[in-house]
Amino acid sequence: MSRVFISTGEVSGDLQGALLVEALYRQAQAEELPLEVFALGGERMAKAGATLLGNTTNIGSVGILESLPFVLPTLKVQRRAKAFLRESPPDVLVLIDYMGPNLAIGNYVRQYLPQLPIVYYIAPQAWVWSPFPEDANAIARVSDRLLAVFPEEARFFAARGVNVTWVGHPLLDRMETAPSRDQARQQLAITDEETIVALIPASRRQEIQFLLPVILEAAVVLQEKCPDVKFLLPLSNPEFLSAIETAIDQYSLVVDVVEDTLSAIAAADLAITKSGTVNLELALLNVPQVVLYRVNPLTIWLGRTFLNFSVPFISPTNLVVNQPIVPELLQEDATVSRVVQEAIALLRESSQRNTMLKGYQQVRAGLGEVGVRDRAAKEILSLLPS
Repeated sequence: MSRVFISTGEVSGDLQGALLVEALYRQAQAEELPLEVFALGGERMAKAGATLLGNTTNIGSVGILESLPFVLPTLKVQRRAKAFLRESPPDVLVLIDYMGPNLAIGNYVRQYLPQLPIVYYIAPQAWVWSPFPEDANAIARVSDRLLAVFPEEARFFAARGVNVTWVGHPLLDRMETAPSRDQARQQLAITDEETIVALIPASRRQEIQFLLPVILEAAVVLQEKCPDVKFLLPLSNPEFLSAIETAIDQYSLVVDVVEDTLSAIAAADLAITKSGTVNLELALLNVPQVVLYRVNPLTIWLGRTFLNFSVPFISPTNLVVNQPIVPELLQEDATVSRVVQEAIALLRESSQRNTMLKGYQQVRAGLGEVGVRDRAAKEILSLLPS
C-alpha cells in the first residue's frame, strides 16, 4: 500500500487539498495502485478520502500580530504530524501553501527523513511579497519537486535550481462544474432583472475584524445610492456565521447568507471581496470585483518600517498577468468611500466593466489548461517507489 501525506491549512488549502486527494485516488485507481492519503487539512479533505490527523482550517492568519493566537495550536498539530511522519513514514510528502508551518515540517523531514521526497504544490507567494529572499530560498531547499500554478512562479523557482513543473491552476478544474449565471440565479430564486452584489469578507477570522465592518458599511452606502441592489454573502466557514450575522444586524442590512459559494458568486453582478483565491473564481466566472486587503495597523507599520514591505499586487487575479486587472484597495486605501466609488463605477460604467472583463481573458489564458489536478497527481505518484 502506497502512502501520501499532505499538509495544508486554512479554508483555501482545504479546498485545494480536497481536489488533489480526489485526483490522487482517481489516478491511483487508473494505475491499479493501492493508495492511502493522510493529511493535515479540513473537512473537505476528509470527505475526499484523506485520513485527517489534524484540522488546520481555523488556525491560519496573515501578519505578525495576527499569527500570535495561533502559535500554540499550530505547534500542537505539528507535533502530532512529526510524530506520525517519524513513526510511520509515507512514501511522499506533499506541502500545499501554508508557508510557516509547512516549512517547519519540510525542514524536519529534511533532517530526520532525508530520503522522503517532498513535493511543494501551490507554493506560498513569498516569491512575490516576502521582504526576505531567504523565504523563497527556504521553499526551494525543501522541495524535491515544485508544482507551480503560475507561469511566473515556475520561472522564479526554476532560476533557483528547483525541479519545477508548471501544472496550471486547479481552479480551472473546479470551474468546470460551476453553475452559469442563469443556473445560479434560478437555484437562488433570483430574477434576471435584479442587481446582485456579493459580499465576500472572510476566510480567516482576522478578516472578520478588519474587513467585514468596511464591507458592510460600504454596502449600506451603496444601497442608499443604488436602492435596487441586493446582497448575497457566501459563507466560507460555518464557524463564522454567528459573528457575521451579528455584524449584519448592527448595520441593519438585508443580506442573504448562503453556503453555496460558487452559486452566490456566479449569480452576482459585482463582488466586494477580500484578497485571495476567490478573486480567481470571480475572474473565471466573469464577475467584476473590488478587492480589499487589511491587517492590523501595527502589523503593516512594522512591515513597512522595518521589513521594507512592498508588493506589486496582492490579488492573485493581478499576479497572474502582473497587471492591474482589478482594483486593489490596500490598508488605508480600503475605505468605505473608495469601495463605494469603485463599486458604482463597475455597476454603472460599461467601459470600466468591459475593460475588466477583457482583462479576465488574459487571466484565464495565464492559468493553463483544464486537467490540472490530474497532472499534479501524476507528478506526485511518479515519485512513489516502484
